[in-house]
Amino acid sequence: MSEAPRVQRAPDDLFLRIVAGEVPATIVHSDELVVAFEDVDPQAPVHVLVIPRERHESVAQLAAAAPATLARLVQVAQRIADERCGGEYRLVFNTGTAVGQSVFHVHGHVLGGRPFTWPPG
Repeated sequence: MSEAPRVQRAPDDLFLRIVAGEVPATIVHSDELVVAFEDVDPQAPVHVLVIPRERHESVAQLAAAAPATLARLVQVAQRIADERCGGEYRLVFNTGTAVGQSVFHVHGHVLGGRPFTWPPG
């Protein structure tokens, strides 16, 4: 008896479609490694998503497979925060549905422009 084929979690990756220009987005940065765009449901005055062009499901997977891309993602997040909220920001990576990940293509949320409390959530 053969095993059923493994189903990919995100066969129609929304973020890859944004990278390809198939889905409209307000792009604020684009280079050979990462793309950044405005979140469609902002949770702060500054809410930008920074994603790698290649699909990795989590930040840990990205760090293991492409550490230079993760470093670039963080550099771009800092640049966006410098330009938009005086360099003070929160950079959030959700991993798993229980903590709010809904698109399984790693993405850093650059949040700023208002005070935040701790602990989050």
